[in-house]
Amino acid sequence: MDKKEIEILELLEKNGRMDVHMIARMVEMSAEEVESAIKKFEEMQIVHGYSTLIDWTEVRGYEGVTAMIDVKVTPIRGKGFNDVAERIYRFPEVKAVYLMSGAYDLSVSVEGKTMSQVARFVSEKLSTLDTVISTTTHFILKKYKHDGIIFGEDDDNDRRMPVSP
Repeated sequence: MDKKEIEILELLEKNGRMDVHMIARMVEMSAEEVESAIKKFEEMQIVHGYSTLIDWTEVRGYEGVTAMIDVKVTPIRGKGFNDVAERIYRFPEVKAVYLMSGAYDLSVSVEGKTMSQVARFVSEKLSTLDTVISTTTHFILKKYKHDGIIFGEDDDNDRRMPVSP
């Protein structure tokens, strides 16, 4: 992968809605070359999709909770952590799973409508898996920054990349 392709990926990661023509100007390529590169990234599954980052605290009537769960597991002989992680990420409540270094093995991000719903998921589904040794649940109380975006700043201080004009 060349330097310009990496630049395209970095721009898309910051703003998946950025116009192809703007990207082309920024990386000094033609729009057709950029479109071709993006299509290649999608086909190679380097780009898995495009998502929107929403500050749910600003949405009236929305109630939801997110928890980060530290999970200690027993890896499966000959398969390591991959099969355990797959069993966990198949649950619809699970939004992300990461293999970690340190005191625990997996970090699991879970979303639910209430703290009780997340607690039930942990006690009835996650902790009952035969490979799970222990869990520690951390509920997110406030989000300050996510994917490089600072929450709660005025528009004058908005550090996000602009959507094309």
